[in-house]
Amino acid sequence: MTKLYPTLSHIQADIQQGKTSVVELVEMYLHNIKLYEHLNAFNEVFGDEAVIMAHHVDLKIKQGTAGRLAGMVIAIKDNICYKGHKVSASSKILDGFTSVFSSTVVERLLAQDAIIIGRCNCDEFAMGGSNETSYFGPVKNQANEGRVSGGSSGGSAVAVQAGMCQAALGTDTGGSIRQPAAFCGVVGLKPTYGRVSRYGLIAYASSFDQAGPITNSVEDAALLLEVIAGADEHDATVANLPVDPYTQNLQPTTGKKRIAYISEALNSDGVDPEIKSLLNTYSEKLRQDGHVVEPVSFDLLEYVVPTYYILTTAEASSNLARFDGVHYGYRSRNATDLESTYKRSRSEGFGKEVKRRIMLGTFVLSAGYYDAYYAKAQKIRRMIRDKTNAILQDYDFILIPTSPTPAFEIGENITDPVVRYLADIFTVQASLAGIPAISLPLGNNTDGLPLGLQLLTKSFAEAELLRFSKYILELPKN
Repeated sequence: MTKLYPTLSHIQADIQQGKTSVVELVEMYLHNIKLYEHLNAFNEVFGDEAVIMAHHVDLKIKQGTAGRLAGMVIAIKDNICYKGHKVSASSKILDGFTSVFSSTVVERLLAQDAIIIGRCNCDEFAMGGSNETSYFGPVKNQANEGRVSGGSSGGSAVAVQAGMCQAALGTDTGGSIRQPAAFCGVVGLKPTYGRVSRYGLIAYASSFDQAGPITNSVEDAALLLEVIAGADEHDATVANLPVDPYTQNLQPTTGKKRIAYISEALNSDGVDPEIKSLLNTYSEKLRQDGHVVEPVSFDLLEYVVPTYYILTTAEASSNLARFDGVHYGYRSRNATDLESTYKRSRSEGFGKEVKRRIMLGTFVLSAGYYDAYYAKAQKIRRMIRDKTNAILQDYDFILIPTSPTPAFEIGENITDPVVRYLADIFTVQASLAGIPAISLPLGNNTDGLPLGLQLLTKSFAEAELLRFSKYILELPKN
Protein backbone atom coordinates (compact mmCIF):
# COMPACT_ATOMS: atom_id res chain seq x y z
CA MET A 1 0.00 0.00 0.00
CA THR A 2 1.30 3.45 -0.87
CA LYS A 3 2.32 5.50 2.12
CA LEU A 4 -0.43 7.75 3.50
CA TYR A 5 0.41 10.72 5.68
CA PRO A 6 -1.23 11.87 8.93
CA THR A 7 -0.34 15.55 8.37
CA LEU A 8 0.92 17.91 5.70
CA SER A 9 4.07 18.51 7.76
CA HIS A 10 5.00 14.84 7.30
CA ILE A 11 4.49 15.23 3.55
CA GLN A 12 6.61 18.35 3.38
CA ALA A 13 9.38 16.69 5.40
CA ASP A 14 9.52 13.80 2.92
CA ILE A 15 9.55 16.22 -0.01
CA GLN A 16 12.45 18.16 1.51
CA GLN A 17 14.36 14.92 2.05
CA GLY A 18 13.76 13.82 -1.52
CA LYS A 19 11.66 10.81 -0.51
CA THR A 20 8.71 11.94 -2.60
CA SER A 21 7.52 14.77 -4.81
CA VAL A 22 4.22 16.53 -5.35
CA VAL A 23 3.86 14.76 -8.70
CA GLU A 24 4.30 11.39 -6.99
CA LEU A 25 1.75 12.35 -4.36
CA VAL A 26 -0.82 13.31 -6.96
CA GLU A 27 -0.23 10.06 -8.82
CA MET A 28 -0.68 8.13 -5.57
CA TYR A 29 -4.00 9.84 -4.85
CA LEU A 30 -5.17 9.31 -8.44
CA HIS A 31 -4.33 5.62 -8.06
CA ASN A 32 -6.39 5.47 -4.86
CA ILE A 33 -9.28 7.31 -6.49
CA LYS A 34 -9.33 4.67 -9.20
CA LEU A 35 -8.97 1.88 -6.63
CA TYR A 36 -11.94 3.16 -4.61
CA GLU A 37 -14.00 4.42 -7.52
CA HIS A 38 -16.87 2.16 -6.42
CA LEU A 39 -17.29 4.22 -3.23
CA ASN A 40 -18.65 7.02 -5.46
CA ALA A 41 -16.88 9.77 -3.53
CA PHE A 42 -16.07 11.95 -6.56
CA ASN A 43 -18.37 13.50 -9.13
CA GLU A 44 -15.37 14.58 -11.20
CA VAL A 45 -11.61 14.12 -10.96
CA PHE A 46 -9.23 16.79 -12.28
CA GLY A 47 -6.51 14.24 -13.00
CA ASP A 48 -4.46 15.72 -15.85
CA GLU A 49 -4.78 19.23 -14.48
CA ALA A 50 -3.63 18.10 -11.01
CA VAL A 51 -0.50 16.48 -12.47
CA ILE A 52 0.36 19.65 -14.39
CA MET A 53 -0.14 21.76 -11.27
CA ALA A 54 2.02 19.32 -9.29
CA HIS A 55 4.94 19.89 -11.69
CA HIS A 56 4.61 23.65 -11.13
CA VAL A 57 4.53 23.25 -7.36
CA ASP A 58 7.58 20.94 -7.39
CA LEU A 59 9.44 23.64 -9.31
CA LYS A 60 8.38 26.32 -6.83
CA ILE A 61 9.57 24.12 -3.96
CA LYS A 62 13.01 23.82 -5.58
CA GLN A 63 13.09 27.59 -6.08
CA GLY A 64 12.04 28.24 -2.49
CA THR A 65 8.93 30.17 -3.52
CA ALA A 66 6.21 27.63 -2.68
CA GLY A 67 3.20 28.50 -0.53
CA ARG A 68 2.26 27.08 2.85
CA LEU A 69 0.09 24.34 1.33
CA ALA A 70 2.68 23.01 -1.10
CA GLY A 71 2.18 19.24 -1.09
CA MET A 72 -1.46 19.49 0.03
CA VAL A 73 -3.71 17.60 -2.36
CA ILE A 74 -7.28 18.53 -1.53
CA ALA A 75 -10.78 17.81 -2.79
CA ILE A 76 -13.72 20.20 -2.69
CA LYS A 77 -17.40 19.52 -2.16
CA ASP A 78 -19.47 19.86 -5.31
CA ASN A 79 -21.19 23.03 -4.11
CA ILE A 80 -17.99 25.11 -4.00
CA CYS A 81 -17.29 27.12 -7.16
CA TYR A 82 -13.97 26.74 -8.98
CA LYS A 83 -13.53 28.91 -12.07
CA GLY A 84 -13.57 26.98 -15.34
CA HIS A 85 -14.78 23.81 -13.64
CA LYS A 86 -18.20 22.24 -13.43
CA VAL A 87 -20.19 22.56 -10.21
CA SER A 88 -23.54 20.88 -9.76
CA ALA A 89 -24.34 20.59 -6.03
CA SER A 90 -25.01 16.96 -7.03
CA SER A 91 -28.24 18.04 -8.73
CA LYS A 92 -29.64 17.38 -12.18
CA ILE A 93 -30.78 20.99 -12.38
CA LEU A 94 -27.14 22.17 -12.58
CA ASP A 95 -26.08 19.45 -15.01
CA GLY A 96 -23.35 20.80 -17.28
CA PHE A 97 -22.98 24.15 -15.52
CA THR A 98 -19.43 25.56 -15.44
CA SER A 99 -18.52 28.19 -12.87
CA VAL A 100 -17.28 31.53 -14.20
CA PHE A 101 -15.55 32.46 -10.94
CA SER A 102 -13.86 30.83 -7.97
CA SER A 103 -15.07 30.90 -4.39
CA THR A 104 -12.94 32.78 -1.90
CA VAL A 105 -11.94 29.55 -0.14
CA VAL A 106 -10.70 28.06 -3.43
CA GLU A 107 -8.75 31.20 -4.31
CA ARG A 108 -7.04 31.13 -0.91
CA LEU A 109 -6.15 27.45 -1.25
CA LEU A 110 -4.67 27.96 -4.71
CA ALA A 111 -2.74 31.04 -3.57
CA GLN A 112 -0.89 28.81 -1.09
CA ASP A 113 -0.17 26.13 -3.74
CA ALA A 114 -2.74 23.53 -2.74
CA ILE A 115 -3.71 21.20 -5.57
CA ILE A 116 -7.42 20.58 -6.07
CA ILE A 117 -7.84 17.03 -7.32
CA GLY A 118 -11.60 16.92 -7.87
CA ARG A 119 -15.12 17.71 -6.73
CA CYS A 120 -16.81 15.41 -4.26
CA ASN A 121 -20.28 13.91 -4.23
CA CYS A 122 -22.75 15.35 -1.72
CA ASP A 123 -26.41 15.35 -0.88
CA GLU A 124 -28.31 17.39 -3.48
CA PHE A 125 -27.88 21.09 -2.63
CA ALA A 126 -26.41 19.87 0.68
CA MET A 127 -29.86 18.70 1.81
CA GLY A 128 -29.47 15.40 3.60
CA GLY A 129 -27.60 13.57 6.31
CA SER A 130 -26.57 10.40 4.48
CA ASN A 131 -25.42 11.37 0.96
CA GLU A 132 -28.36 9.41 -0.43
CA THR A 133 -30.16 12.37 -2.05
CA SER A 134 -27.38 12.97 -4.61
CA TYR A 135 -28.36 12.82 -8.28
CA PHE A 136 -25.18 10.75 -8.72
CA GLY A 137 -26.13 8.13 -6.14
CA PRO A 138 -25.02 7.47 -2.56
CA VAL A 139 -21.44 7.51 -1.30
CA LYS A 140 -20.38 4.29 0.41
CA ASN A 141 -18.52 4.25 3.71
CA GLN A 142 -15.09 2.63 3.38
CA ALA A 143 -15.40 1.14 6.88
CA ASN A 144 -18.45 -0.83 5.72
CA GLU A 145 -19.59 -0.38 2.14
CA GLY A 146 -23.18 -1.22 3.06
CA ARG A 147 -23.30 1.84 5.33
CA VAL A 148 -23.83 5.48 4.50
CA SER A 149 -20.98 7.97 4.51
CA GLY A 150 -23.00 10.63 6.27
CA GLY A 151 -24.09 13.87 4.74
CA SER A 152 -24.18 16.18 3.18
CA SER A 153 -20.36 16.25 2.80
CA GLY A 154 -20.15 12.45 2.57
CA GLY A 155 -17.98 12.40 -0.53
CA SER A 156 -15.46 14.75 1.08
CA ALA A 157 -15.30 12.60 4.22
CA VAL A 158 -14.83 9.32 2.32
CA ALA A 159 -12.19 10.89 0.06
CA VAL A 160 -10.10 11.61 3.17
CA GLN A 161 -11.03 8.34 4.90
CA ALA A 162 -9.91 6.22 1.93
CA GLY A 163 -6.71 8.17 1.21
CA MET A 164 -7.94 9.68 -2.05
CA CYS A 165 -6.61 13.09 -0.95
CA GLN A 166 -4.87 14.56 2.07
CA ALA A 167 -7.82 16.78 3.04
CA ALA A 168 -11.13 18.03 1.73
CA LEU A 169 -13.40 21.02 2.07
CA GLY A 170 -17.02 20.53 2.99
CA THR A 171 -19.84 22.83 3.98
CA ASP A 172 -21.76 22.62 7.23
CA THR A 173 -25.33 23.91 7.55
CA GLY A 174 -26.58 21.76 10.42
CA GLY A 175 -23.80 19.19 10.82
CA SER A 176 -22.84 18.40 7.24
CA ILE A 177 -19.10 18.39 7.96
CA ARG A 178 -19.17 16.96 11.47
CA GLN A 179 -21.62 14.07 11.03
CA PRO A 180 -19.89 12.49 7.99
CA ALA A 181 -16.55 13.02 9.72
CA ALA A 182 -17.86 11.00 12.69
CA PHE A 183 -19.24 8.27 10.42
CA CYS A 184 -15.93 8.01 8.55
CA GLY A 185 -13.43 8.33 11.40
CA VAL A 186 -11.85 11.66 10.44
CA VAL A 187 -11.70 15.19 11.85
CA GLY A 188 -14.42 17.64 10.79
CA LEU A 189 -14.45 21.33 11.77
CA LYS A 190 -17.34 23.79 11.51
CA PRO A 191 -15.99 27.30 12.12
CA THR A 192 -17.90 30.11 13.78
CA TYR A 193 -20.48 31.61 11.44
CA GLY A 194 -18.70 34.56 9.82
CA ARG A 195 -15.19 33.18 10.29
CA VAL A 196 -14.93 31.93 6.67
CA SER A 197 -16.31 33.60 3.55
CA ARG A 198 -19.38 32.04 1.93
CA TYR A 199 -18.65 33.75 -1.41
CA GLY A 200 -18.81 31.14 -4.12
CA LEU A 201 -20.67 28.52 -2.09
CA ILE A 202 -23.96 27.41 -3.60
CA ALA A 203 -26.36 28.43 -0.87
CA TYR A 204 -28.71 26.16 1.01
CA ALA A 205 -29.48 28.28 4.09
CA SER A 206 -27.44 31.47 4.07
CA SER A 207 -27.60 32.24 7.79
CA PHE A 208 -26.18 28.79 8.60
CA ASP A 209 -23.81 27.69 5.80
CA GLN A 210 -20.08 27.56 6.60
CA ALA A 211 -17.17 26.02 4.72
CA GLY A 212 -14.67 24.02 6.74
CA PRO A 213 -12.00 21.33 6.54
CA ILE A 214 -12.21 17.55 6.79
CA THR A 215 -8.80 16.10 7.64
CA ASN A 216 -6.88 13.25 9.23
CA SER A 217 -5.51 15.49 11.97
CA VAL A 218 -6.20 18.59 14.03
CA GLU A 219 -2.93 20.03 12.71
CA ASP A 220 -4.16 20.03 9.12
CA ALA A 221 -7.56 21.38 10.16
CA ALA A 222 -5.83 24.27 11.94
CA LEU A 223 -3.64 25.01 8.93
CA LEU A 224 -6.50 24.98 6.46
CA LEU A 225 -8.64 27.20 8.67
CA GLU A 226 -5.77 29.64 8.99
CA VAL A 227 -5.55 29.82 5.19
CA ILE A 228 -9.25 30.12 4.32
CA ALA A 229 -10.49 32.27 7.24
CA GLY A 230 -10.66 36.03 7.38
CA ALA A 231 -12.43 39.09 6.03
CA ASP A 232 -13.60 39.14 2.43
CA GLU A 233 -14.94 42.11 0.51
CA HIS A 234 -17.28 39.78 -1.39
CA ASP A 235 -19.12 38.62 1.75
CA ALA A 236 -20.60 41.14 4.16
CA THR A 237 -21.37 38.44 6.74
CA VAL A 238 -17.69 37.68 7.37
CA ALA A 239 -16.34 39.12 10.61
CA ASN A 240 -13.66 41.74 10.18
CA LEU A 241 -11.43 40.12 12.81
CA PRO A 242 -7.80 39.07 12.55
CA VAL A 243 -7.14 35.39 11.91
CA ASP A 244 -5.45 33.70 14.84
CA PRO A 245 -2.23 31.74 14.19
CA TYR A 246 -4.02 28.45 14.83
CA THR A 247 -1.04 26.31 13.85
CA GLN A 248 1.19 28.04 16.39
CA ASN A 249 -1.28 27.51 19.22
CA LEU A 250 -1.43 23.71 19.21
CA GLN A 251 1.05 23.20 22.02
CA PRO A 252 -0.26 21.11 24.94
CA THR A 253 -3.18 22.72 26.69
CA THR A 254 -2.30 24.49 29.93
CA GLY A 255 -4.48 24.83 32.98
CA LYS A 256 -7.47 22.74 33.88
CA LYS A 257 -10.61 23.18 31.85
CA ARG A 258 -14.27 23.11 32.71
CA ILE A 259 -16.26 20.86 30.37
CA ALA A 260 -20.03 20.43 30.32
CA TYR A 261 -21.88 17.55 28.77
CA ILE A 262 -25.57 17.62 27.95
CA SER A 263 -27.26 15.29 30.41
CA GLU A 264 -30.12 14.61 27.99
CA ALA A 265 -27.60 13.03 25.61
CA LEU A 266 -26.91 10.26 28.13
CA ASN A 267 -30.52 9.86 29.25
CA SER A 268 -32.02 9.49 25.78
CA ASP A 269 -33.08 6.04 24.60
CA GLY A 270 -32.33 7.15 21.04
CA VAL A 271 -28.58 7.34 21.63
CA ASP A 272 -26.58 4.22 20.82
CA PRO A 273 -25.23 2.54 24.02
CA GLU A 274 -21.67 2.42 22.66
CA ILE A 275 -21.76 6.16 21.97
CA LYS A 276 -22.95 6.77 25.53
CA SER A 277 -20.11 4.57 26.76
CA LEU A 278 -17.59 6.53 24.66
CA LEU A 279 -18.83 9.81 26.12
CA ASN A 280 -18.57 8.40 29.65
CA THR A 281 -15.09 7.03 28.95
CA TYR A 282 -13.71 10.36 27.77
CA SER A 283 -15.47 12.27 30.52
CA GLU A 284 -13.68 10.06 33.04
CA LYS A 285 -10.32 10.43 31.26
CA LEU A 286 -10.65 14.19 31.44
CA ARG A 287 -11.56 14.05 35.12
CA GLN A 288 -8.55 11.85 35.84
CA ASP A 289 -6.39 14.45 34.14
CA GLY A 290 -7.68 17.09 36.52
CA HIS A 291 -10.38 18.75 34.43
CA VAL A 292 -13.89 19.45 35.68
CA VAL A 293 -16.51 17.51 33.71
CA GLU A 294 -20.10 18.08 34.76
CA PRO A 295 -23.58 17.40 33.40
CA VAL A 296 -25.77 20.34 32.45
CA SER A 297 -29.37 20.29 31.35
CA PHE A 298 -30.27 21.72 27.97
CA ASP A 299 -34.03 21.79 28.19
CA LEU A 300 -34.38 23.18 24.68
CA LEU A 301 -32.89 20.08 23.06
CA GLU A 302 -36.25 18.83 21.78
CA TYR A 303 -36.75 22.12 19.93
CA VAL A 304 -33.44 22.31 18.07
CA VAL A 305 -34.39 20.05 15.15
CA PRO A 306 -37.82 21.57 14.38
CA THR A 307 -36.40 25.08 14.76
CA TYR A 308 -33.52 24.27 12.44
CA TYR A 309 -35.70 22.74 9.73
CA ILE A 310 -38.28 25.54 9.78
CA LEU A 311 -35.57 28.16 9.33
CA THR A 312 -33.40 26.32 6.81
CA THR A 313 -36.27 25.24 4.59
CA ALA A 314 -37.54 28.82 4.57
CA GLU A 315 -34.13 30.06 3.43
CA ALA A 316 -33.83 27.23 0.92
CA SER A 317 -37.14 28.09 -0.72
CA SER A 318 -35.78 31.57 -1.35
CA ASN A 319 -32.23 30.59 -2.33
CA LEU A 320 -33.31 27.92 -4.79
CA ALA A 321 -35.80 30.15 -6.61
CA ARG A 322 -33.00 31.16 -8.98
CA PHE A 323 -32.81 27.65 -10.45
CA ASP A 324 -35.64 28.06 -12.90
CA GLY A 325 -34.61 26.53 -16.23
CA VAL A 326 -34.14 29.99 -17.76
CA HIS A 327 -30.81 31.38 -16.61
CA TYR A 328 -28.55 28.31 -16.61
CA GLY A 329 -28.47 24.59 -15.94
CA TYR A 330 -31.15 22.05 -16.81
CA ARG A 331 -34.08 23.07 -19.00
CA SER A 332 -36.87 20.63 -19.70
CA ARG A 333 -37.22 19.53 -23.31
CA ASN A 334 -40.95 19.20 -22.68
CA ALA A 335 -41.42 22.91 -21.99
CA THR A 336 -43.58 24.83 -24.45
CA ASP A 337 -43.79 28.30 -22.91
CA LEU A 338 -42.38 30.32 -20.00
CA GLU A 339 -44.70 28.86 -17.37
CA SER A 340 -44.09 25.26 -18.41
CA THR A 341 -40.34 25.98 -18.54
CA TYR A 342 -40.42 26.92 -14.86
CA LYS A 343 -42.70 24.09 -13.80
CA ARG A 344 -41.19 21.26 -15.80
CA SER A 345 -37.54 22.27 -15.36
CA ARG A 346 -37.86 22.52 -11.58
CA SER A 347 -40.03 19.40 -11.28
CA GLU A 348 -37.65 17.32 -13.38
CA GLY A 349 -34.42 18.97 -12.24
CA PHE A 350 -34.82 18.84 -8.45
CA GLY A 351 -34.82 15.60 -6.49
CA LYS A 352 -37.50 14.53 -4.03
CA GLU A 353 -35.79 15.82 -0.87
CA VAL A 354 -35.03 19.23 -2.36
CA LYS A 355 -38.63 19.61 -3.52
CA ARG A 356 -39.85 18.58 -0.07
CA ARG A 357 -37.75 21.28 1.61
CA ILE A 358 -38.72 23.97 -0.89
CA MET A 359 -42.39 23.19 -0.26
CA LEU A 360 -41.90 23.18 3.51
CA GLY A 361 -40.08 26.49 3.33
CA THR A 362 -42.71 28.08 1.13
CA PHE A 363 -45.39 26.87 3.54
CA VAL A 364 -43.78 28.30 6.69
CA LEU A 365 -43.25 31.65 4.94
CA SER A 366 -46.79 31.86 3.63
CA ALA A 367 -49.11 34.61 4.86
CA GLY A 368 -51.22 32.40 7.10
CA TYR A 369 -48.37 30.59 8.78
CA TYR A 370 -45.42 33.03 8.93
CA ASP A 371 -46.03 34.07 12.55
CA ALA A 372 -46.97 30.57 13.71
CA TYR A 373 -43.83 28.93 12.33
CA TYR A 374 -41.07 31.12 10.92
CA ALA A 375 -41.31 34.04 13.35
CA LYS A 376 -41.64 31.68 16.32
CA ALA A 377 -38.65 29.62 15.14
CA GLN A 378 -36.53 32.79 14.99
CA LYS A 379 -37.44 33.52 18.63
CA ILE A 380 -36.53 29.97 19.67
CA ARG A 381 -33.27 30.24 17.76
CA ARG A 382 -32.40 33.25 19.92
CA MET A 383 -33.30 31.28 23.06
CA ILE A 384 -31.11 28.35 21.95
CA ARG A 385 -28.22 30.69 21.25
CA ASP A 386 -28.60 32.48 24.58
CA LYS A 387 -28.88 29.21 26.53
CA THR A 388 -25.82 27.78 24.78
CA ASN A 389 -23.79 30.93 25.40
CA ALA A 390 -24.87 30.93 29.06
CA ILE A 391 -23.45 27.41 29.44
CA LEU A 392 -20.23 28.56 27.79
CA GLN A 393 -19.93 31.40 30.27
CA ASP A 394 -19.51 28.80 33.01
CA TYR A 395 -17.64 26.17 31.00
CA ASP A 396 -14.84 26.22 28.44
CA PHE A 397 -16.34 23.52 26.23
CA ILE A 398 -19.44 21.43 25.68
CA LEU A 399 -18.79 17.74 24.96
CA ILE A 400 -21.58 15.82 23.20
CA PRO A 401 -21.93 13.00 20.67
CA THR A 402 -21.69 14.02 17.05
CA SER A 403 -24.46 11.64 16.05
CA PRO A 404 -26.86 9.51 18.13
CA THR A 405 -25.84 6.40 16.14
CA PRO A 406 -22.94 5.14 14.07
CA ALA A 407 -23.33 5.05 10.27
CA PHE A 408 -26.59 3.35 9.38
CA GLU A 409 -27.28 1.09 6.41
CA ILE A 410 -27.80 2.56 2.96
CA GLY A 411 -31.54 2.76 2.35
CA GLU A 412 -32.43 2.21 6.01
CA ASN A 413 -33.99 5.62 6.69
CA ILE A 414 -34.65 6.83 3.16
CA THR A 415 -38.45 6.50 3.36
CA ASP A 416 -38.91 8.39 6.64
CA PRO A 417 -37.66 11.98 6.49
CA VAL A 418 -38.53 12.66 10.15
CA VAL A 419 -36.16 9.89 11.32
CA ARG A 420 -33.42 11.34 9.12
CA TYR A 421 -34.00 14.86 10.42
CA LEU A 422 -33.83 13.72 14.06
CA ALA A 423 -30.35 12.28 13.41
CA ASP A 424 -29.15 15.93 13.41
CA ILE A 425 -30.17 16.48 17.03
CA PHE A 426 -26.63 16.95 18.38
CA THR A 427 -25.12 18.91 15.47
CA VAL A 428 -27.73 21.63 14.91
CA GLN A 429 -27.23 23.26 18.31
CA ALA A 430 -23.88 24.74 17.26
CA SER A 431 -25.36 25.78 13.91
CA LEU A 432 -28.32 27.58 15.51
CA ALA A 433 -26.00 29.30 17.99
CA GLY A 434 -23.44 30.18 15.30
CA ILE A 435 -20.54 28.83 17.38
CA PRO A 436 -17.61 26.64 16.30
CA ALA A 437 -17.72 22.86 16.71
CA ILE A 438 -15.43 19.98 15.81
CA SER A 439 -16.02 16.24 15.50
CA LEU A 440 -13.17 14.04 16.69
CA PRO A 441 -12.66 10.36 15.78
CA LEU A 442 -12.30 8.67 19.16
CA GLY A 443 -12.84 5.00 18.48
CA ASN A 444 -14.85 2.30 16.76
CA ASN A 445 -17.80 0.25 17.92
CA THR A 446 -17.79 -3.54 18.17
CA ASP A 447 -18.69 -3.78 14.47
CA GLY A 448 -15.69 -1.66 13.48
CA LEU A 449 -17.74 1.45 12.63
CA PRO A 450 -16.16 4.80 13.54
CA LEU A 451 -17.59 6.81 16.43
CA GLY A 452 -17.11 10.53 17.01
CA LEU A 453 -17.58 13.01 19.82
CA GLN A 454 -18.09 16.70 19.36
CA LEU A 455 -16.61 19.74 21.11
CA LEU A 456 -18.35 23.13 21.09
CA THR A 457 -16.97 26.41 22.37
CA LYS A 458 -17.44 30.19 22.28
CA SER A 459 -17.69 32.18 19.05
CA PHE A 460 -14.34 32.79 17.35
CA ALA A 461 -12.51 30.67 19.92
CA GLU A 462 -11.26 28.20 17.31
CA ALA A 463 -7.69 28.46 18.63
CA GLU A 464 -8.73 27.06 22.01
CA LEU A 465 -11.02 24.51 20.38
CA LEU A 466 -8.26 23.16 18.14
CA ARG A 467 -5.67 23.06 20.92
CA PHE A 468 -7.96 21.14 23.26
CA SER A 469 -9.05 18.83 20.43
CA LYS A 470 -5.43 17.88 19.77
CA TYR A 471 -4.98 17.19 23.49
CA ILE A 472 -8.06 14.91 23.57
CA LEU A 473 -6.89 12.96 20.54
CA GLU A 474 -3.55 12.37 22.28
CA LEU A 475 -5.14 10.92 25.43
CA PRO A 476 -4.43 7.20 25.88
CA LYS A 477 -7.04 5.13 24.04
CA ASN A 478 -7.33 2.51 26.79
